[in-house]
Amino acid sequence: MTETAKGEGCSNLFRETLMRHGLQLNRDRTTALQVNVGLKCDLACGHCHLEAGPRREEMMQRVTMDAVIDCARRFNFASIDITGGAPELVPEIDYLVRSLAPLTPRLVLRSNLVALNRGTGVELCELYRDLKVVLAASLPATNASQTEAQRGAGVWEKSISALKMLNGLGYGVEGSSLELDLVSNPAGAFLPASQQQAEKKFRSDLMRKYGISFNALYTFANVPLGRFLSFLERSGNLDTYLAKLADGFNPCTVAGLMCRTQLSVDWLGRLHDCDFNLAAGLAYGGEQNLISALSELPAQGTPIPVGDHCYACTVGSGFT
Repeated sequence: MTETAKGEGCSNLFRETLMRHGLQLNRDRTTALQVNVGLKCDLACGHCHLEAGPRREEMMQRVTMDAVIDCARRFNFASIDITGGAPELVPEIDYLVRSLAPLTPRLVLRSNLVALNRGTGVELCELYRDLKVVLAASLPATNASQTEAQRGAGVWEKSISALKMLNGLGYGVEGSSLELDLVSNPAGAFLPASQQQAEKKFRSDLMRKYGISFNALYTFANVPLGRFLSFLERSGNLDTYLAKLADGFNPCTVAGLMCRTQLSVDWLGRLHDCDFNLAAGLAYGGEQNLISALSELPAQGTPIPVGDHCYACTVGSGFT
């Protein structure tokens, strides 16, 4: 082990690790915009860094959507990423998707799949198809027990149902231009399996058991924030988990970290460097900035605020 990771109160260890490797976490050219449309969700997943759930009421309103759309029109982002919460639960999400799709070559929407089983799910999926929205769908495992341990009872069948519906629309099907990617996080206080091995297993299991296909699988470490941080503290695993993350630090991941090339905006229009800094309360530029007042993109070389949660993005293959 290269260092002893402490609890949440020690926030300089990641910065010290960067310095020890002769690295800095500074901005590159900003090419992406991530839009967090709120914390309302039909699930309360154990790994959620935002503590999203059914009781949360934070959701993006039309005025903020318009500010996001105006920003996208002015800066021509190479990609725009819509996340939450469950974006499908936000009123007028169809308006946001319709408005952003023509403004970027790559519009991504992150779905928990279960929300697509609701009344408007089919219509939204057809909208995504028509606009060629890239879908990034959360699926922790290829079996019900592991999936529901993280996401709740009854989630597995609804997830499989949604994946079959998406395949039926052409998503993730060979020869189609409709991209369906899966995202897997571990169910507990351990690091993810090799991404290459996990993708091979997911592809084999889902096709053999359910006839489901997809484009790519991404495995990410759980971030010690929000609900997952509370779990680590309750279970007495916080120090051990932070130590695992620190031990697994991969300096090769730093150059490709998403925070170097994206801006993240929350449901109130406040800017951050990434969704994890959003959850940690670390504002872009060190102070509150609103997307409606953004006159220029961040300068290259601007330092990015960091905390020990950043270890989760630099372990293994990294979070890019």
